Amino acid sequence: MADNNRYDIVVIGGGPAGLTAGMYTARAGLKTICIEKGLTGGQINNTSWIENFPGFPDSIDGYELGKLMYQQATKFGLETVTAEVTGVVSGGSEKTVTTSEGEYTAQAVILAGGSERNKLGAAGEKEYMGKGVSYCATCDAPLFKDKKIAIVGGSDSAITEALHMVEFASKVYVIHRRDQLRAT
Repeated sequence: MADNNRYDIVVIGGGPAGLTAGMYTARAGLKTICIEKGLTGGQINNTSWIENFPGFPDSIDGYELGKLMYQQATKFGLETVTAEVTGVVSGGSEKTVTTSEGEYTAQAVILAGGSERNKLGAAGEKEYMGKGVSYCATCDAPLFKDKKIAIVGGSDSAITEALHMVEFASKVYVIHRRDQLRAT
């Protein structure tokens, strides 16, 4: 394997946790690469208005915050690549991370894979993201103050979000496709 694909640290996931880990290790002088399959910044990029992030008293757009995190991390020497991780093998003191763009070896691998929101696949869902469609009641609840809203789902997280929204929205509907909620 070429030496240019050898690192001290490989970070899998380029959301806030992955960028922070990469920033700290690169700043400490360790050769570090962050592998992200999507847009660096992760889910934060899909949040239209963040009011509760320290250092931004007047709020900040999620996409803008993701860009700032990326700029700060790469300023310290963090390298990034857009690729999907397909495997990780630990061979003693050396780990090999296989991706859609090639292989990387490192002494350590940091997993910061994050998660993905469950999408409905409903017409207009993508177009109205950040314009009425939200996946985070805690993040966006104040934006729906005194509005009628619907929460889709019957899981614990859906019902928790609905209960949180009761404090803000004028009316909260829970839409679930089954005859019983799964929430416990």
